[in-house]
Amino acid sequence: MKSFLQILGFLLFVLGFVSIVLSMVGLKFSFLAWIDYLGRTPAFLVKIAMTFGGVILMYLLRIDPKEYD
Repeated sequence: MKSFLQILGFLLFVLGFVSIVLSMVGLKFSFLAWIDYLGRTPAFLVKIAMTFGGVILMYLLRIDPKEYD
């Protein structure tokens, strides 16, 4: 389960980051096109949330909670 969540976090980060870069050039992923229908600012915020959400998910899965007890 942990490895699945790490892969999910990595994919969220990569897809969010690449979709931000592509939207700056005027391109978009076809399967993430529904995000752009929200409007310019909400779509950007969703992509930022995907990027940071992926990083946070990977970080939380990497730390050992027993070290902090």
